[in-house]
Amino acid sequence: MKCPFCSSIESKVTDSRASATGDVIRRRRECEGCARRFTTYERVEEVLPLVVKKDGRREVFDRQKVLASLRRACDKRAVPLARLEQTVDGVERELIDAGDKEITSEKVGERVMAQLREIDPVAYVRFASVYRQFRDIDELRSEIDLLARVNQEGPVQS
Repeated sequence: MKCPFCSSIESKVTDSRASATGDVIRRRRECEGCARRFTTYERVEEVLPLVVKKDGRREVFDRQKVLASLRRACDKRAVPLARLEQTVDGVERELIDAGDKEITSEKVGERVMAQLREIDPVAYVRFASVYRQFRDIDELRSEIDLLARVNQEGPVQS
């Protein structure tokens, strides 16, 4: 590990500790060149797919964008932030487990909507109205009717 002070590549680990969640290891190091101490963090690097946008651009999956969209949809709703973070974690885990190098933004949105439908129906309609870009009130009404059928009968494919 390169020393941030003198750039020497020789250092020794003086202490290692796992984080409370166990997904990060904190290592205290001492440079053998200048004897100064510094801390490094070790975590597994997850390979997330590139998101292919509607216009063909490609971006790295950004969990903060998804979380911000969910927070907007759940504004003034009784949905805890921890639940939204679990939702984003679930979507992110699905993307990693799928192992695809690229995924369309439509598929990401559909995965988010599927989970949001179970969390809060009003937030789901808000998210869907922006995501699906309803052109008129009839499209919105048909989505609400579908949601009502799902709640009465169980899952229906859209």
